[in-house]
Amino acid sequence: MRSTTWARWATCALAISICVPAALADNARDGRGDGKKSLATCTAFDQLDKDDDTVAFTISNTCTIPVDCSISWRVVCAPDSKKRRATHSGRAKLSLANGGSSSAEASAAVCGDDAWKLDQIQWSCEPNKD
Repeated sequence: MRSTTWARWATCALAISICVPAALADNARDGRGDGKKSLATCTAFDQLDKDDDTVAFTISNTCTIPVDCSISWRVVCAPDSKKRRATHSGRAKLSLANGGSSSAEASAAVCGDDAWKLDQIQWSCEPNKD
């Protein structure tokens, strides 16, 4: 009687010790359990001031596929002035190989000596269709 109970317990313990770690490993790959990365986890955006009137936007791709990305922004000249305030939209499209990165620049040179700010900065990427 005791050997039967012990054998059942040992069998259950063995099954749990094999199945549970395998199931956890599958789900831990990326949190979804299907083993695929989303573009949000393998693309990154950064911006860096280059000089007084230029900002560089960089998108990096660590995905295993090439991606096409777009960036849009708005330069606001004289943002605190009601009379001189002016807006200028900009955009860029970037094609990134897997493991690559690319940059676009926003320039406030159109503002001359006026103060300026960047706003409405948006970026997105999608798998390359080629």
